[in-house]
Amino acid sequence: MSPTNKASSSDEDRMSHINDVARRSFGWGELRPGLAEAIEVLLDDGDVLAVMPTGYGKSSLYQVTGIILGGITIVVSPLISLQEDQVRALSKATDVPRAFAINSSASQRERERDWEALETGEPAFAFLAPEQLANPEVRDRLRGLQVSLFAVDEAHCVSSWGHDFRPDYLVLGDVIEDLGHPPVVAMTATGAPPVRVEIGERLGMRRPQLFATGFDRPNLRFEVRRHEDDTQKRAAVIDQVRELAGSGLVYTATRKDADLYAERLAGHSIPAAAYHAGLSAAEREDVYERFMDDSARVVTATSAFGMGIDKHSVRFVVHASVTDSIDSYYQEAGRAGRDAEAALITLHYRPEDFALTKFFSGGGPNEGELAKVFGAIRETPGLSRQQVSEKTGISVRSLGRLLGLLRDAHVLNGSDDELHGADVPPGHAAKRAAAAATTRQRIEHSRAQLMQEYAETAMCRRQFLLGYFGEELLKPCGNCDTCSSGSAYRWADAHDTPGETPFPVAARVTHGAWGVGVVMHTEADRLTVFFDDAGYKVLSLKAVRDYGLLELLRPAA
Repeated sequence: MSPTNKASSSDEDRMSHINDVARRSFGWGELRPGLAEAIEVLLDDGDVLAVMPTGYGKSSLYQVTGIILGGITIVVSPLISLQEDQVRALSKATDVPRAFAINSSASQRERERDWEALETGEPAFAFLAPEQLANPEVRDRLRGLQVSLFAVDEAHCVSSWGHDFRPDYLVLGDVIEDLGHPPVVAMTATGAPPVRVEIGERLGMRRPQLFATGFDRPNLRFEVRRHEDDTQKRAAVIDQVRELAGSGLVYTATRKDADLYAERLAGHSIPAAAYHAGLSAAEREDVYERFMDDSARVVTATSAFGMGIDKHSVRFVVHASVTDSIDSYYQEAGRAGRDAEAALITLHYRPEDFALTKFFSGGGPNEGELAKVFGAIRETPGLSRQQVSEKTGISVRSLGRLLGLLRDAHVLNGSDDELHGADVPPGHAAKRAAAAATTRQRIEHSRAQLMQEYAETAMCRRQFLLGYFGEELLKPCGNCDTCSSGSAYRWADAHDTPGETPFPVAARVTHGAWGVGVVMHTEADRLTVFFDDAGYKVLSLKAVRDYGLLELLRPAA
């Protein structure tokens, strides 16, 4: 057998082994496209960034890899409920190492027992929240383990350009380095190209291989309904949900609206329950269980409801309010139709709703508070977040955002249990952090503008959405409202001009005023670019060509 044939045979054997483990341990007949290939990269000590929709099977990446590698698999997951769901799933599997969720829901004695079990060296899965990894004691114990794989769920939370940035995720790159950089898999259901780049940078990933697939969900029908006033919009939401069969979600912008819609639907004899952060943990768990067993057919919720939902038979998602970004919208929409059966996604809006979204995304930080916080840390190095709160009188919750901005400005390091500031004056640190916040506001504003463009477009909704995530759909989908009305086909005919763009998707470009950016989406007459400091901009391709507005830095990889 030639060396090439031997290598091919070896690759086939390993792929067969991967699928055998998936089948034997979890009963999966076949892994979805891209999953087995990503597992191969991890087994070769490579890093993987998996951008795949909700329900695609991303958890198999660390589950199957962890079983084959042995040792300890660390899984960073932001929700206790999601951690416990994964532990339950692993406990039901066949010949799988033990799984532990070490979090605040357990007693100190239970957590210590779990740590001791991990320290025996037996293969295991350990689920931790990102804020725990900021604790020096936790990091010390991790260093004593034989960690063979490090998995980060909801990885978009590490990106300050992402729609759900969480400062607690910023410590993960240091933790990975502490552990000698085992193979890393970062997983997210929503990651536009600029977010993907920052995930890799902030986690310190080593030339991560990108697996972005499955964004096209042909079973989801997308519709948008415009209303002239709030009363009309609210009535339309209620009327639509009354007509829809099966279980579904109604997303609202506020807790008050979540309660109000649940009350009105119940008045029409529809079993509905509200879910938001204003409820106690027990109340939220009750709503979740009722939704799962169908005793609550509809859940009206803020964005707090969604991460970790494992219900495949959701038949509709109705947005009673516009979301802050395409990322948020598509992630919430993706909770429908996970059984591959038909499902409906509807956005209800008034034109002025977008002005409100831009307004709410525009609150800037207080430079005085930033200087106060930084000054306290510089004066007494090593303070914890709680101690800074006590010293400054700023709530622990508010401190999270301020500390995140200071970290973004590269003037603060250390964990939330031991904070250290750079050797710069507090006023200077505050100005740098405020500048970082201003940049983020521009990004948020541009996201809201893109959401408005989606609502008002005449093109195929699915083509618009997939283009945002860097995927191309060559023809209108035939399963959205603009396709049904014919406007998508008329739009496609009007914009179908020959010629290749010199600026392909993922190309890095520079603009005289907006700086460096990455091409997100191209059409026959325009392109969308995400600029690091200015956010999303839609540019006329003719103007770009005629006036030399963009310079290509490097071609798409």
